[in-house]
Amino acid sequence: MNDINGNQSATVADQGDAPAENMAGHKRLQLQILIGFIAGLAAGLAAYTFSPGADWVDFIVTYVTGPLGQVFLRLLFMLVIPLLFAALVVGIAEMGEIGALKRVGLRTLVYTVVVSGIAVAISLACVNILRPGDGVDRAAAADLLEQGAANASGIVQASAEAKTGVEQVLAIVPTNVITAMSENDILAVMFFALFFGVGILLVQTPRTATLKNGIEGVFEVAMRLIGFVIRLAPIAIFCFMFNLSAQFGWDLLGKLAAFVAVVLLALAIQMFGVFPLLLRFLASKSPVAFFRETREASVMAFSTASSNATLPTALRVAENELKLPPRISRFVLTIGATANQNGTAMFEGVTVLFLAQFFGVELDLLQQAFVMLVCILAGIGTAGVPGGSLPVVALILSGVGVPPEGIGLILGVDRFLDMCRTALNVVGDLVAATVISALSGKDEARASDPLPLPG
Repeated sequence: MNDINGNQSATVADQGDAPAENMAGHKRLQLQILIGFIAGLAAGLAAYTFSPGADWVDFIVTYVTGPLGQVFLRLLFMLVIPLLFAALVVGIAEMGEIGALKRVGLRTLVYTVVVSGIAVAISLACVNILRPGDGVDRAAAADLLEQGAANASGIVQASAEAKTGVEQVLAIVPTNVITAMSENDILAVMFFALFFGVGILLVQTPRTATLKNGIEGVFEVAMRLIGFVIRLAPIAIFCFMFNLSAQFGWDLLGKLAAFVAVVLLALAIQMFGVFPLLLRFLASKSPVAFFRETREASVMAFSTASSNATLPTALRVAENELKLPPRISRFVLTIGATANQNGTAMFEGVTVLFLAQFFGVELDLLQQAFVMLVCILAGIGTAGVPGGSLPVVALILSGVGVPPEGIGLILGVDRFLDMCRTALNVVGDLVAATVISALSGKDEARASDPLPLPG
């Protein structure tokens, strides 16, 4: 195990020396996940094409594929809280000293804010230049509004009940961490884990070393159990894709095509433009190699539409494929699963301006700056679960004078876009971990250089 000074230990994460059959098993799982994705999509499209609206399709979605997918997600969410807590506490404790924590933490914060700002600026530029809200078919939009009215009202109500301002900041500090865990309040659990990890870092005694080893044991157990759950991923992903394509079919991208195209364009610029530049110039990492090594996490994120559910896979990819230092990758990825959501921030920016254009509400530069700021902050605090950004979108719409009920327009395509933006969120977290690991490695190299001899 690691000692209190952060010496390297043999943990579950140290898979670099694992037998070749373990690595072969991971590659088989990636292939199975890809097969499940393609097979589910094809089966769903076939059902939609040849039996649209059939009772047997509704039966399968309601009683077979729907429950199977939910069981998979519930198993992951059941284990994510102990995993997140243990990974963050151990990651902080392994920094060895407060100075290292400050450096890594400050870099993570600055990186998150700057890159999120770039992401939102790209999304706002795309929607201002292409103006997708001007070309929506009004009859089709009225139909979509009617279809999404019930769900939209629930989202608007949730946004109205959400804590804002000072209340939102205070809610990050839990009065009872057990309650926060039971309510899946990720930010509150993360705050407690950060606080607890700093305490272990400050109190370096044999007893705290034992406590740290015990928490690392929780991390190892959670990772092993999640390993069992992940074996169900090909089946679950088949179910997710079947449900999506069987219900929406070819209309998935047909309705609101301009809106979908602008969102995908903005996400693509960030994914294949900004991220490769960050990797090349800040981490000296080949973007092609990076995308190849992280494809398992990308497929998992796309299929589950949940950054939190993908966290275990991202942790394994960071340590096994990218070979990042566990103390940094665990810290950055657990923080990033909630705080570094570029895709979510971009989606919110495009959606707000699209609906403003649709309803004829022209937002001036000051209002767009407000939208940009809220999107950056929301990308830091939005829950990493499917549909977690929709209440935030409704809240922003209210703030700029756009009818929040308009969110019903995009509900029909939100699931697909949620999958796309989650893939960007997770890849962005892995990019952040790679960049911050590289920058921290340069610091350590400079610190280990011998001092020049005098004279």
